[in-house]
Amino acid sequence: QLQLVESGGGLVQPGGSLRLSCAASGFTLDYYAIGWFRQAPGKEREGVSCISASGGSTNYADSVKGRFTISRDNAKNTVFLQMNSLKPEDTAVYSCAASALCRTYTYISPHEYDSWGQGTQVTVSS
Repeated sequence: QLQLVESGGGLVQPGGSLRLSCAASGFTLDYYAIGWFRQAPGKEREGVSCISASGGSTNYADSVKGRFTISRDNAKNTVFLQMNSLKPEDTAVYSCAASALCRTYTYISPHEYDSWGQGTQVTVSS
């Protein structure tokens, strides 16, 4: 079974940047779409971004468009989430997961993903 490990979270000031990584452990990511999700205390898990297996299709939640960029490097077996212009409301545990596809015409649903990683904490605070 595909195993995913997130890294790159931490404490950053508003307006700062972080790059999250989602790396496969034991299996290749080449044939999976990968989604990034986040969950803040007391809130539902929400889809942030996804990328197709080929990297040719991406999708973003409206709340992060223009600030976050998803990419993948199959040679490194890793998917990245570059987060710029961070806001306090971006504070959450960020997790990655795998799916058969990244839907570009609707919201990114966590119900279509599995093989979840443990998550990495992102805290945006002054």
